[in-house]
Amino acid sequence: MIPKCAAVVFSVLLIPLLSSAQFRKYSNEFLNIGAGARGLAMGSAQVASVDDATAGYWNPAGLAAVKDHPSVSLMHAEYFAGIGKFDFASVAIPVQDNKRTLGLSLLRFAVDDIPNTLYLVAPDGSINFDNIQTFSSADYAMLLSFAQSIKEEEDYRLSFGFNAKIIHRKVGSFASAWGFGIDAGIQMQGPNWRLGLVARDLTTTFNAWSFKFTEREKEVLYLTKNEIPVKSSELTAPRLVLGGGYNFNVSNSVKLLAEANLNLTFDGQRNTVISNKTISVDPSVGLEASIHDVFYVRAGVTNFQKALADGDTLNRKKVWIYQPSLGAGVKIKNVTIDYAYSNLANQSNPLYTHVFSLRFNLVKRD
Repeated sequence: MIPKCAAVVFSVLLIPLLSSAQFRKYSNEFLNIGAGARGLAMGSAQVASVDDATAGYWNPAGLAAVKDHPSVSLMHAEYFAGIGKFDFASVAIPVQDNKRTLGLSLLRFAVDDIPNTLYLVAPDGSINFDNIQTFSSADYAMLLSFAQSIKEEEDYRLSFGFNAKIIHRKVGSFASAWGFGIDAGIQMQGPNWRLGLVARDLTTTFNAWSFKFTEREKEVLYLTKNEIPVKSSELTAPRLVLGGGYNFNVSNSVKLLAEANLNLTFDGQRNTVISNKTISVDPSVGLEASIHDVFYVRAGVTNFQKALADGDTLNRKKVWIYQPSLGAGVKIKNVTIDYAYSNLANQSNPLYTHVFSLRFNLVKRD
């Protein structure tokens, strides 16, 4: 006697991977969470303005703005009351007299201590809670970045960059995947305006999955009528992100940066502002107020979708919902501490999380 609940977690985590290679709309979604509290506070509108170590994530062309000293960024965030943990670290190193920049970014998103109930029921049919083990479902990515300035003058910069990304995903000892992809970007900045373009998963990113089960685990999965996977692959279709921003000089001490991004996908109709079978467009908008280039206040909106109005189950009226965010930052010499208060869902659901990140330059002391 083996209850079906014994393999529920495996159905949730593994069954979506059983089919043969195909494009998936939401493949490698952990790479779309964001990086750095500044970017998250601005609604992920970063493609045109990012100019620090986090550019390896948002737009590799922005790494060309890192000059003279290496730049480092660190971030930790916890989601769903600490169930999901997200860590990000990046470094950008200028080389060849500041003409080129190399970058390395590491990401990890994991859910730890997942109960494994496959051995909950003993062979004699008795239930033994001591047999419950735990495992982790973790996603990793490493981005190797290169950026170079094509043209650089006192009030104008044109640069390009690209990422080679290596992906590793692991579900306990049962399943693992390796993947590879390429991103490329371009960025232009004038005295006050900014433009950016990123092609993510340019060559189509793939994940090749392999599975490993003991004979006893196979027996439990078979008796609970769960398919036993062997191998599978998933593909992530290319997407484009367009960005534009403008820096308003409000006064001698106050500046306001406004940026808007358009996320364009081509893998089928999505629930976005503009949506059809050919293209879906999801906008992001962010603001950053800078005071003496020391204190920062930020806000942003992203992830616009149509959903049923709260409580309107009779008329089934749909309204626009969105994902808001707020944040702040302070710069002390070569160190910047950033904070974001971001919603994981939309403005009507209280799924907020606190995100802290640290940015600093590795400056040599005399």
